[in-house]
Amino acid sequence: MTRAPDSKMQAAVMSFGDHLEELRRRVLWGLVGIIPIFTLALVFGDWLIEVLMAPVQAALHRAGLPQALQSTGPLETIGAYVKITLAVTLVLGLPWIIYQLWLFVAPGLHAHERRFAQLLLPMSAVLSLGGLAFLYFVMLPAMLFFLVTFGAGLGRPTIIPGPLPPGIVLPTVPTLDADPVSPPPGSQWYNRTLGELRFARPDSAGAVEVVGAPMGVTAGIAQQYRIGEYTGLVFFLAVAFALGFQTPIVVLLLGWLGIVERRFLTRNRKYAVFIAAVAAALLTPTPDPISMTVLAVPLYLLFELGLIMLKFLPPGRVARGFTWGGRTYGVAEPGSAGDP
Repeated sequence: MTRAPDSKMQAAVMSFGDHLEELRRRVLWGLVGIIPIFTLALVFGDWLIEVLMAPVQAALHRAGLPQALQSTGPLETIGAYVKITLAVTLVLGLPWIIYQLWLFVAPGLHAHERRFAQLLLPMSAVLSLGGLAFLYFVMLPAMLFFLVTFGAGLGRPTIIPGPLPPGIVLPTVPTLDADPVSPPPGSQWYNRTLGELRFARPDSAGAVEVVGAPMGVTAGIAQQYRIGEYTGLVFFLAVAFALGFQTPIVVLLLGWLGIVERRFLTRNRKYAVFIAAVAAALLTPTPDPISMTVLAVPLYLLFELGLIMLKFLPPGRVARGFTWGGRTYGVAEPGSAGDP
């Protein structure tokens, strides 16, 4: 049987120019790999904007306010479109970029070092996606509900109803859940789903088009958010949540490097609770305790997950290779160097 070449030996015989050429090739493949993702994100950019706007529109609709977001500059809408496209490209293309980076650095690692990386990289990707999903489906709706209802309730004027003058009859319009099919010109109705007063009018070509005016409850402060500021807030929170959900990785690294022992972390859980509360207060832009609690609890549970993983995956077991769920991970190729 032919002995597999030592990866360290291969790295040693490569010149500095060879390393640069390999790095250039991996960077080029990384960029080429994300071009299709970027193209698809541009094509489906309008759908991505709809998905991103859905939480804030739902919060505004529940509060009885207009659901449309504002664009106060000629470049704000296209800027939000490009920002969303680039963000989706980065999220979906990051595994491919990390894979190319792994192909560059893996030949220079020992077998037991590769085992640690093979465990941490997929785990980090899964935790990042979990953080983004938690932000979109849980944290963002709770935060927006507080922001919308709090802002709409400030400075609301007091309206005192009075009797109708003699001979006055109030006009009425039908309330519908959807626009009628082929409405005649001049007809109007209230669309309960959209929260708009809708009107059918003839356009310049003589066809009937439907226009609408958003209706909302009377508020002292109009809750009309800018698309640029909203997307900026969501992306800031996305980065914060993706990083915050790396807590199990941090716990594993602290234990593997011998900086702290698992018993020390177990005995001092109260400090983990305090750190999770502080992190939640810093990451949530709203001061309400509900939003901070919604984030602090998962952060602490992620800390506990890190302790559990540190118990079942000590550094010695990972370095030797381990079996989990009926599959064997981290087993080096026969004859490879660097095994402890």
